[in-house]
Formats: sequence, C-alpha cells, structure tokens
Amino acid sequence: MARVLALTADLLFGSRIKGDLTAAGNEVELIGDEARLRARLAEGDKPADVLVVDLTDAQLAGAAVVEAFVAEGLLGSLRTLGFYSHVDVPAREHAERSGFDLVVPRSRMAREGAELVKRLTS
Repeated sequence: MARVLALTADLLFGSRIKGDLTAAGNEVELIGDEARLRARLAEGDKPADVLVVDLTDAQLAGAAVVEAFVAEGLLGSLRTLGFYSHVDVPAREHAERSGFDLVVPRSRMAREGAELVKRLTS
C-alpha cells in the first residue's frame, strides 16, 4: 500500500484516479491547488509516498510546481508521477526536465495508474 497525493483540479479524472488507486489498496488524497499541496508537504512527517500530478491543466502548472518544490527541497524522498495529454509533447518534456520520476500519457494513467504507483514504490 502506498500513500498518494494527487494534484489535480479535474474532479472527474481525479475521482477516477482515486477510485482506481484506492481499489488497489492505496490511500489517496486529492489536492486541487499548489497552495494546499505546499501546506500539506510542510506538515512535517512524510505525508505520502507518491505525488501524482496533472500536467494537462495550464492553470495548475504542475511541472513548474514540482520544479519549484524540488529546488526548495520540499519533496524529499517523495516519488513523482506526472500525466499529460499525449499530443502535448512540450508538457511531457518540461515535466521530464523538472525532475519527475515518471511521466506518462493520461490514457496510460487511466489504464495503469495502480501499477505505475506500485512500480514507483517498489
């Protein structure tokens, strides 16, 4: 079982991620914005094992958020998994440069999310 924080403002897809990951035995918390995620990470004890980030939402700027958190040392040993629209190559490339452990298309996240989380925590 992994503890997962999911940064996504998309409630529909976020609920799908949460349902799939929870069904696989993971504990999942959805977080809708950077400020709330920052506060959650600053709480002290390691709040999660994996951070799943929606890279499809331009207002969320998920890759930039992770890039800043890495630079600030906020992520510690937290593993990162980003998902992007398969046609948005610049979003994928930015995420890869930002220090994500794994970056996958949204469709793969929908199909294999639980397995991807398991892979990151094994």
